[in-house]
Amino acid sequence: MSKEKLYIFDTTLRDGAQTQGVDFSIDDKIKIAEALDKLGVDYIEGGWPGANPTDTEFFQKKIKTKNAKLTAFGMTKRSGRSAENDPGLSALLNSKAPAICIVGKSWDFHVDIALGISNEENLENIRESAKHFIKEKKEFMFDAEHFFDGYKNNPKYALECIKTAYKEGTRWIVLCDTNGGTLPHEVLKIVSEVTKEIPGKNLGIHAHNDTGNAVANSLAAVMSGVRQVQGTINGLGERCGNANLMSLIPTFYLKKYFSSKFEININKNNIKNLTQCSRLLDEILNRKPNKHLPYVGAAAFSHKGGLHVSAVQKDPKTYEHINPEEVGNSRNIVVSDQAGKSNIISRLKTIGIDIKESDTKIKKLLDEVKDREFIGYSYDGADASFELLARRLIGEIPRYISIKEYDVTVKKNKSGNIISSAKALLEVDKKLILCEGKGNGPVHALDNAIRNNVDKLAKYSKYLKDLKLVDYKVRILNTGTEAVTRVSIESTDSKGKNWFTIGVSENIIDASFKALIDSLDYKLFKDNAPASN
Repeated sequence: MSKEKLYIFDTTLRDGAQTQGVDFSIDDKIKIAEALDKLGVDYIEGGWPGANPTDTEFFQKKIKTKNAKLTAFGMTKRSGRSAENDPGLSALLNSKAPAICIVGKSWDFHVDIALGISNEENLENIRESAKHFIKEKKEFMFDAEHFFDGYKNNPKYALECIKTAYKEGTRWIVLCDTNGGTLPHEVLKIVSEVTKEIPGKNLGIHAHNDTGNAVANSLAAVMSGVRQVQGTINGLGERCGNANLMSLIPTFYLKKYFSSKFEININKNNIKNLTQCSRLLDEILNRKPNKHLPYVGAAAFSHKGGLHVSAVQKDPKTYEHINPEEVGNSRNIVVSDQAGKSNIISRLKTIGIDIKESDTKIKKLLDEVKDREFIGYSYDGADASFELLARRLIGEIPRYISIKEYDVTVKKNKSGNIISSAKALLEVDKKLILCEGKGNGPVHALDNAIRNNVDKLAKYSKYLKDLKLVDYKVRILNTGTEAVTRVSIESTDSKGKNWFTIGVSENIIDASFKALIDSLDYKLFKDNAPASN
């Protein structure tokens, strides 16, 4: 039995760019397009040429793709002018994109309120726009905006809109849940009814995530007949986002219901690049990845409860629906106050510590973790601090930099500016080194005191020059005059690997310094720095 082809249409560069706080540069768009083409998607919607300078320039770059068709987006011609004389349509033709996706109204309410034209005029605009691009030998697609709302309000007119485009030879009629308010059972019913008028091999789905059902609605649409699925990397998009292709693609490829019926243009090796593709987007946007994303999130295959870990060690299928390596992800055994012996052993193995189950140090480490978490530590998000704790207990961490004392002051000058200054007295090879720095706040000042004086740290200077503090978070664990503060620090270096450290104290500066020193020690350890004499 031959499988049907499912086509993947990515709209990150257009829909994703409408996300609050997202502003792609030309270089950003090119990097994302290259990653998507390498992944193997069928279509990459590059943007709306003519609508803004960035999208116009992007298409002028003449991007070459091996797998995907670069697609230009626009809207139907305006009333009162011909398709040939519409500047918006001309910009799309001038883009030289082999595929064109035009959006048009399919809800009579919007035709009246938003466009202020008659239903017949809207049909004429759809018809003439389709004719125009098909005559120019473009692969033409019609995005039926607000189709599901339109169908629920006036099914006869909504169908007339898409049939008008289809009759002119449109390759894809895309049914859009623009408001994101349609539920899966409605998608199943409506798409099934649409396939009686237009073949499923010419239908697509474009779902928004306003009810958290964009992925479910996309799957429901495929089950009902559509054969093109639109979405974005990580579900990026306006309001609550679009259907997440990082969830849809592996579902189509790895889940038997879909893989037995359909094939996609993304092979086994490229599926393994999904996690990398997901995190590339976050890197370009300079934001922290959502670790709870299905398939590709850092916590997607994390296990915290001791019973769960024991079961996973015997057979991963007990708590993992797929092998994480299939999508380029990895299993993560979390260490916390809920951890059992199996958590500790498994976590030690992942960091390269081979220890016998009967070793008394395991029980000692487990007790230490639970005691520390009782006073406020949390190691499930601070892997570097846990590794340092484990290796110190086992005796594998040498002494690097000793902190003798530190002093932090915060004052407001006559101009009203807040100035933070820090001094830290460090010891390396029995020599005392005074480091001073200023910053936006006391922690920033402490960080600068060490970072800006790395040349003074003798043999450690070359190891710490590329150390960067990425993120700093503070949480007050209880209230009152004796509040306990937990500080988490995320660090990175030129090798691109991030690590997380933690510090707890009644004093926010002390908690910060503990986390900061752990970050230094972890950097020196992983770079095989020599011990202090």
